[in-house]
Amino acid sequence: MSIFLVRHAKAGKRSQWDNDDSLRPLDEVGRRQALALADRLSEYNPVALVSSPAVRCRETLEPLAERCGLVVASEPKLYEELPYEIALDYVLGVADRTVLCSHGDVIPALLDALVRRGMTIEGMRDTRKASVWVLHKDGNDFTSAEVWAPPSLA
Repeated sequence: MSIFLVRHAKAGKRSQWDNDDSLRPLDEVGRRQALALADRLSEYNPVALVSSPAVRCRETLEPLAERCGLVVASEPKLYEELPYEIALDYVLGVADRTVLCSHGDVIPALLDALVRRGMTIEGMRDTRKASVWVLHKDGNDFTSAEVWAPPSLA
């Protein structure tokens, strides 16, 4: 059993965005990354798509939602700058084949917490935008994880 933890695709620079940061959308590269992620993740027949409320996270999963006939649910517990325990409590209860989308501060903290609970990480860590962590479970326990590098757009 596995769940998929996606870092949102490339969005415009925070420093160049004048509005509420939660409204910052994907840029052109990010939209292409989202399409490539949909191609790869749709092969795993996701059962649910859950995103941080940030627009850039929701937009990362929208092409996958369209491809799989699913709706992207919003989950405030996956939003950035919250204590990792909030996201961890949520992630521990998600169903197999759920795809989650979150942020560059949340994902490393979640991985560290799961390692402290006994999960092993195979290979190098990568939390670049549009990277995907595949978290493997045995029952309720996360046992191992590996990362997919961001999609190549060549």
